[in-house]
Amino acid sequence: MCEAVLRESIVGRARAQGLVDIRTRNIRDYTLDKHKRVDDAPYGGGYGMVMQAQPIADCFRSLCDEWKCRPPLIYLSPQGKVLTQKKVNELAQLPALALLCGHYEGVDERVLEALVDEEISVGDYVLTGGELPALVLTDSIARLLPGVLPAQDAYSQESHYNGLLEHPQYTRPAVWEDRTVPEVLLNGNHAKQEAWRLEQSLEVTKRKRPDLLFLKKK
Repeated sequence: MCEAVLRESIVGRARAQGLVDIRTRNIRDYTLDKHKRVDDAPYGGGYGMVMQAQPIADCFRSLCDEWKCRPPLIYLSPQGKVLTQKKVNELAQLPALALLCGHYEGVDERVLEALVDEEISVGDYVLTGGELPALVLTDSIARLLPGVLPAQDAYSQESHYNGLLEHPQYTRPAVWEDRTVPEVLLNGNHAKQEAWRLEQSLEVTKRKRPDLLFLKKK
């Protein structure tokens, strides 16, 4: 599931060019169960199944042996802190990172106690597994790495990177169904265009996400 996404588009090209090394592992390959089970019923009762500690631990330790380092392990979980661009920027500075995708009702708590360094959520809602959140986190980090995008401006002017939402964007034609591109974007005055972009970013943020302006002031 993850490889189907990670081999496509910008991230796929970055992997092919050796700009980022992303490897996926199937935890079932590390179970000691002859039927390849990696989950069992929770102690004390309850709905669903819980991922077992042994396959997860052996998978992560194998990864550490292969990489010859112990990267921070992040568990994608609805109980974690909600992902922000600030956190993405911080994680992009790390030399290596390991992501654990939960499934079913989650993982044995002892894995969190013994191995997991941080829990991250991609929003206050629940998904069927941690694969999609892991892909979101991977994509958001990979695009910040050197050489993945053509220039820093490709991401430094985007929504959330500097605490504001991105300004409106336009492309050809200059007139579409009687709607015109703002004149300032057509006159070639770069200083005025930059001022317009900042003004528009502030206006868009105020209209759509005023909470970001409040947080920025704080």
